[in-house]
Amino acid sequence: MAEFLNPFSGLVPDKKMSLSELIRAIRLNIAAEEEATHLYTAHADATDHPLAKKVLLDIADEERVHVGEFLRLLEILTQDEDQFLAEGKQEVEEMREELYLEGKAGGVEPPTVGPLKEE
Repeated sequence: MAEFLNPFSGLVPDKKMSLSELIRAIRLNIAAEEEATHLYTAHADATDHPLAKKVLLDIADEERVHVGEFLRLLEILTQDEDQFLAEGKQEVEEMREELYLEGKAGGVEPPTVGPLKEE
């Protein structure tokens, strides 16, 4: 979360980050963008005010764009991130296909648990 109360949170260190430190910082930035997306979406879900909901969801989508920018930067900096992401996607596709072949998916996507709040 925000560290506005920490007077040192925005200070630039005396030295530049190494590549590995920059990669870790980008991963932290991705986590922060995902957290912001979660927060804005939760706030949108918690209101019936149409304008507030629209603005919050728009901002949440902008955070998702930022995640894409950071992921692309991470791919460039690490030179192998895209391979790991592709491997993870392939693993999920294999599990999904396995469910379809076993007939457990019923020809459609498996249902989710549903909303956590009562409507």
